[in-house]
Amino acid sequence: MITPAIVFPTIDPVLLEVGPISIRWYALAYLLGLLLGWQYLRYLARKALVPLNKRQVDDLLVISAIAIIIGGRLGYVFFYQPSHYFENLEQIPMIWTGGMSFHGGLVGMILGLIFFSWKLQKPILQITDGIALCAPIGLFFGRIANFINGELFGKASNVPWAVIFPTGNGLARHPSQLYEALLEGLILFIILNFVAFSLRGWSLPGLLSGIFLIGYGISRITVEFFREPDISLGYLFWGMTMGQILTIPMLCLGIAIITKHIYKGIRK
Repeated sequence: MITPAIVFPTIDPVLLEVGPISIRWYALAYLLGLLLGWQYLRYLARKALVPLNKRQVDDLLVISAIAIIIGGRLGYVFFYQPSHYFENLEQIPMIWTGGMSFHGGLVGMILGLIFFSWKLQKPILQITDGIALCAPIGLFFGRIANFINGELFGKASNVPWAVIFPTGNGLARHPSQLYEALLEGLILFIILNFVAFSLRGWSLPGLLSGIFLIGYGISRITVEFFREPDISLGYLFWGMTMGQILTIPMLCLGIAIITKHIYKGIRK
């Protein structure tokens, strides 16, 4: 019995070309995620849920964009293909060719937020709670861009919604990019906003940040079981992928933050 599969359409990674300037889906997704997150953070600031004014939110956007791009690129270089880039140093700044690490971007973002909160003397956990509500927006569009690029696809599968990607050796595969867009993006966004507004999660600084870390950690570790491991690395310790290994510290930090809140609640 032949299992039907969806043949992935040929999509040009370049959305628009104007002279020497090329606009790629990947870059557009990052830009769209940042802009929508920026507007949502402005809304939270107007509601006094984030201790920032309009100008400070705008400044945070610039710092976040720079931190995410630098951290994401360096994370990809050091975590996934260090030998290649150490031999081709001139390729490290070429972010338009693809190759970004979420975990590297997260580290860059955290360092940027520490500097930002220190400079303005603002409580960092209240700021990270606001960022936590916005982050799933960028994750959603980023994973959609991965799908459009036909990259980071899943393992071979016979599920009815399996997709035959152009570079997938002709095999029907899990569209793991869409799984991540759903879990890390849409569902995590809904959960965080429900906790923030319906359960008054804003009253406990750091709670939303912890939930984001746990939610992303569970989603990423789960989807990695369906995702094809990176060709340059394969499976590492105990059959784990690099994505799962890098996610464990996030998950532990999120659990520590939530445990701290539970402990405080019991003491009261």
